[in-house]
Amino acid sequence: MKKFNRREFVSALSLGTGYLMFSNPLTGCTNISSTDPFQIVKLGNSGLETTLLGMGCGVHGGMRTSFLTRQDKSKSVALIEYAYDAGIRYFDGADLYGTHGMIAEALQNIPREKIILSSKIWTREGGIPEPERPDVNIVVDRFRKELNTDYIDLMQLHCMVTADWTDTEKRQMDILSDLKSKGIIRAHGVSVHTWEAMKTAVESPWVDVLHARINPYGIAMDKPEPEEVVSLIHQLHDSGKGVIGMKLVGGGEYVEESDKIDNALRFVLGLGSVDMIIVGFQEEAQIDNYTGRMKSALSEIKST
Repeated sequence: MKKFNRREFVSALSLGTGYLMFSNPLTGCTNISSTDPFQIVKLGNSGLETTLLGMGCGVHGGMRTSFLTRQDKSKSVALIEYAYDAGIRYFDGADLYGTHGMIAEALQNIPREKIILSSKIWTREGGIPEPERPDVNIVVDRFRKELNTDYIDLMQLHCMVTADWTDTEKRQMDILSDLKSKGIIRAHGVSVHTWEAMKTAVESPWVDVLHARINPYGIAMDKPEPEEVVSLIHQLHDSGKGVIGMKLVGGGEYVEESDKIDNALRFVLGLGSVDMIIVGFQEEAQIDNYTGRMKSALSEIKST
């Protein structure tokens, strides 16, 4: 991967070409076939296929609350319905967010096979109200009832932060593997919130799909400089793991800065190793806005 100094990188970002410094010569943009934000992509070798743009349902989430649960429920249900009608087919939930029920309500009249439902299990202290942490098979059964589905497409361990998480979570990983063999879940994986935890995921054959925090500014990311994070993301992708990009706007840090949003989209979509991105939408206009921005970003990348 090309080495560069900070001045060169900032200059490239201002021109919207920072992603070129991190492009992966082994993979290029092979997972992106057009300028359509709703094109179907593969999540590594997991067997899951879904839209390039997905909807995150956990904006400012914690203790089973989030933006969607704190506003009027009818607005949140309508927003998820709008996302589906716009073309989004991936909906990202978690126990932490408290949004399973409204996802189920919004998508109750949609053929199940047309969507990808993902969720994440909180196994650490805090995060959710009760102190008990039952085995994941019990939790997954509850999730299926909340989501009104026989199976969940992607089930992940949420917010791993230690380098030894594959040791501390081995029992739960083994149970998830068993659930996958029974068709109760289709794939399993992890979301990480430290560089060390991501490095462990690279080395783990158990990980089918990983959520990675990635943007060109190092905000709400596992390392303040993008180079080391991108190196691991390339390794994840090249090993056949699905990579889902999150925190593209730094957890909302620069949500009002148009140029930074466009730079972030060009940067992440141009890496060639992020299979899809999820955005935590709060209103319908944002979905339309990101659809247009992604079309422009993909057009520029493909013409480069």
